[in-house]
Amino acid sequence: MSGLELFAAALGVIAVWLTVKQNPWCWPIGLVMVLLYTWVFFEVKLYSDMLLQVIYAGLQLYGWWQWTRAGEAKQGRQVTSLGAQPILLHLTIGAVGSLLLGAAMAHWTDAAQPWLDAALTGFSLVAQMWMAQKRVQCWPLWIAVDVIFVGLFLYKGLYLTAALYALFTVIAMQGWREWRAEPALRT
Repeated sequence: MSGLELFAAALGVIAVWLTVKQNPWCWPIGLVMVLLYTWVFFEVKLYSDMLLQVIYAGLQLYGWWQWTRAGEAKQGRQVTSLGAQPILLHLTIGAVGSLLLGAAMAHWTDAAQPWLDAALTGFSLVAQMWMAQKRVQCWPLWIAVDVIFVGLFLYKGLYLTAALYALFTVIAMQGWREWRAEPALRT
């Protein structure tokens, strides 16, 4: 565990908690966190996760825009639900992306866990996009991904990050509960 990992983990807790509360400050705080984790994952050869953090940086900016400037009269997005067909399409895209990234990482790098890391990356991108769009389905997907991340980080000796992702799982459960209670979902 490094000081960098500790600081990034603390920012992660703050960012995810703010997301549950639908506070747009989750995005700039999350941006700093993902930039720090880019280096943490590079150091332990989780290259797909490292690339994921770079992509997350762009998605942090997209989410910030979605939550603060998109929507009617620039009031930001409301929590909504996806139908079965878009869910299946997005999860299929995540799976195909995972396979392609896993093959690339297994073939061209010395990645520690190329296939698992790539799968977690692919589905994390789907969850992050859904989160930026305030889709309630982001939370159960985050729960599943975070539980698996805990195991991967324990295996790699990133104990603080594993604890962070365990906490993310608990916070995601709270987010799922709160977002499902939104008035827009009850209509």
